[in-house]
Amino acid sequence: MKKLSAAGVLVSLGIVFGDIGTSPLYVLKAIIGTREISPELVLGGISCVFWTLTIQTTFKYIILTLKADNNGEGGIFSLYALVRRRGKWLFIPAIIGAGTLLGDGIITPPISVASAIEGLEKIHHGIPVVEIVIAIITVLFIFQRFGTKIVGATFGPIMLVWFGMLAVLGLSQIIIYPDILKALSPHYAYDLLVHYPQGFWLLGAVFLCTTGAEALYSDLGHCGRQNIQISWIAVKAALILNYCGQGAWLLHSGNTHLGDMNPFYEIMPRWFLVFGISIATAAAIIASQALISGSFTLISEAVSLNFWPRITIKYPTDVRGQIYIPSINWLLWAGCVAVMLYFEESSKMEAAYGLFITITMLMTTILISRYLIWIKKWSTYLVYPMVAIFVSVELSFLIANLSKLSQMWLFLAIGLAAIFVMYVWYKSRKINNKMLNFVKLKDQIDLLRDLSQDQTVTKFATHCIYLTKADLPSEVEQKIIYSIFSHTPKRADIYWFVHIERTDDPYHMEYSVQELENDKVIRVEFKLGFKVQPRIGMLFRKVVDEMVANGELDIKSKYPSLKKYNLAADFKFVILEKFLSYENEISFRQGWILNVYFAIKQWAQANEKAFGLDPSETHVEKIPLLVNPVDDVNLCRKD
Repeated sequence: MKKLSAAGVLVSLGIVFGDIGTSPLYVLKAIIGTREISPELVLGGISCVFWTLTIQTTFKYIILTLKADNNGEGGIFSLYALVRRRGKWLFIPAIIGAGTLLGDGIITPPISVASAIEGLEKIHHGIPVVEIVIAIITVLFIFQRFGTKIVGATFGPIMLVWFGMLAVLGLSQIIIYPDILKALSPHYAYDLLVHYPQGFWLLGAVFLCTTGAEALYSDLGHCGRQNIQISWIAVKAALILNYCGQGAWLLHSGNTHLGDMNPFYEIMPRWFLVFGISIATAAAIIASQALISGSFTLISEAVSLNFWPRITIKYPTDVRGQIYIPSINWLLWAGCVAVMLYFEESSKMEAAYGLFITITMLMTTILISRYLIWIKKWSTYLVYPMVAIFVSVELSFLIANLSKLSQMWLFLAIGLAAIFVMYVWYKSRKINNKMLNFVKLKDQIDLLRDLSQDQTVTKFATHCIYLTKADLPSEVEQKIIYSIFSHTPKRADIYWFVHIERTDDPYHMEYSVQELENDKVIRVEFKLGFKVQPRIGMLFRKVVDEMVANGELDIKSKYPSLKKYNLAADFKFVILEKFLSYENEISFRQGWILNVYFAIKQWAQANEKAFGLDPSETHVEKIPLLVNPVDDVNLCRKD
């Protein structure tokens, strides 16, 4: 679907625009709030919405940011992967953007679904909105474990109906009151922000119209740039028509205050309400599904980039990139239910929506500026003025949204927790990597050969396999050599050293084999994209099968009693797990980071499970992490 096609455009409607497409359910309602309905407020609000969609969504994301595709993939981690080698500090905007995006993901499902279901109160007063919304959200999260392949096929047609409905409803009011179209002039936005009492703070409500722009970029890999860009033309037109239609009704309804009314449902004919609410609910569910799937993808990429502990990741269907993460699924569900129980109404959620996504957008602006200058080689004289415009707009939205901070304790807690975990995991990995000592493998060949032939040592395995972080084939970690020779000698016929290199190409998969010592020492190097799960057990078996088929390897058992029956030899993976040694003198900061790291690691997935290794073929060995060993012990011998 990545090439421009009618099917690709339809899929884009279903996958990409769910969040931003459901914003008419609550944006104008949030702008008006309890204020008196006036031409200045209505025209200024619609003008702000139009120019926000033009500057933020169209120019920044549709035209500019979609250029930053990482082999067809998008999203903040894909963007980070493109520029990370040019600036070590760029991990900071990456984890802040990812953490706030995850925190924002728990409010989109309840606010979207609640805004849709609340329309039922126009038909039957006293509908149990909270219970219905929680039930819908619960069913949605339960179905995640089965994948969304079948349901996803219907997303495009449903959203096509939704956007068509938005356009028709808007036009039905614009035809009657065409003067509303003057709201597209920017001077109405200027008047609202500068002259209307406390108009600047209305930007917090205006920003709700573009909250789905970041998700739009994240879904680049599912649909392709051209399909998204072409479908956005129709999507934006439908959105603007509906906003203008709502504005036309507001100005000519005769009401001085909005009260409990939602202009989105007020422009619907009464006979159409049941159908309209049904389509709105379906669109809200699709928007929620997009956020949930995006959260799974985000955490999966964080794991691959060593920003997150290894956790269980499942693949419910054969669709590339479709994943299910149970722990994140139920964390999001708990967050969504808590939001619904706490706020109860969509109007109260509007007051807390948008702050985090403005931070995500600011972080994306930082990363995209580096991409345009470093990778695309654009002139700084062109990039910096554009960045200044984006930063000015986004900082304005951020400042206006700060007034919502008191309502955001739950999102703040989840977002900060996610950022905290990513920071600790990243920094602890850096500390761990600094402690790695490598030795020349050629200096160990004779030792390996002699140990392999020493019949007095109990054989550990026929094939002994270690995972190594050594980038150079000629090197191996000192701790691996210690494990083989000193920490219970491990005699084997063949020693394997498996190295995993993460590439910036999301789905890259290839391997190479080097026989460092004939029929004794073999190194296998996997080059895997950052979206590929490192299921090393399966990949290693494929390598062995291909080597056997090519006549490069004989895996018949070395034991005479088994060899005559052509039985396969045994393989044993050795996983080295570190623990923080007591024999350390480290700074408070390092100690704090490492202690938190090892505490988090207890809740993470075991290494053998994370690498897809058979527990019966895996040996886990504990080794101490010595960051700064104590060496000045004042101990005296007394005879």
